[in-house]
Amino acid sequence: MSILRFDELVELARSFQVSRTLLTAIELDIFSAVGRGATAPEVAARLNTDCRATEMLLNALVALGALRKREGTFRNTAATARYLAEGSPDNQRLALMHAVSLWDAWSELTDCVRLGRPRNLQGRRRSREQTEAFIAAMHSNAASRAPALVRAVGAAKVRRMLDVGGGSGAYSIAFAQANPALEAVVFDRAEVLPIAEQHIRAAGLGERIRTQQGDLRKDDLGEGYDLVLLSAICHMLSPQENQDLLRRSFRALEPGGRVVIRDFILSADKTRPQRGALFSLNMLVNTEG
Repeated sequence: MSILRFDELVELARSFQVSRTLLTAIELDIFSAVGRGATAPEVAARLNTDCRATEMLLNALVALGALRKREGTFRNTAATARYLAEGSPDNQRLALMHAVSLWDAWSELTDCVRLGRPRNLQGRRRSREQTEAFIAAMHSNAASRAPALVRAVGAAKVRRMLDVGGGSGAYSIAFAQANPALEAVVFDRAEVLPIAEQHIRAAGLGERIRTQQGDLRKDDLGEGYDLVLLSAICHMLSPQENQDLLRRSFRALEPGGRVVIRDFILSADKTRPQRGALFSLNMLVNTEG
């Protein structure tokens, strides 16, 4: 859809204000502080924030439809109570904290376009909290997509599966749930594996899914697998790195086994879908590739 009017350009240019308002609310855990209902002074006291500024933020969230307000009391909507307030079994705040951590990187987009890469990527190592937020975001995405992937690939004939860069293990869990005879290995970095193990235990699949520490860019992937899954991996590697990874993945297969790639695929002119085109910029500001 083309932008035809100046006011549409202005609206697009200012859309960061909406995003930053929500991200700040998530970062401060505003929705938990609001709870079942609270005034601005009560929220500010709970969060140790400035009362006037807190009220301004709360009012903006009402304007955006993320909170409701009546007679000075703020309340969560059904969505923010479910997904962003403490105590909800469906709480996704940690996953959205990954978007908070992306803000600074995206602020360097202009420099990245000039240079072709981030200025100081090595100085941006993830903290433990950022790693947990990243994996939570990946788990949220993967858990919603996993059933469709299992249907498309099929799990019935898979005996052993290798989930390369498997993160939280969401895809391995989905395949194991679809086939009671399937065993899987989640292959990822050391700091990620404890998070994967938590999800695997929560799914009751600790006896059939194990984890393996390794570097997908260089380490041997083993052997004897019917399925090697590369989900959201290829987009972060160079063409040469992808060729090397695919060779090692092929060597890990049993005869007749499959390598399955799930990733962002752009149109031939690289402009669609919109999410994929924007994701390419996300990789520009966050990786050397």
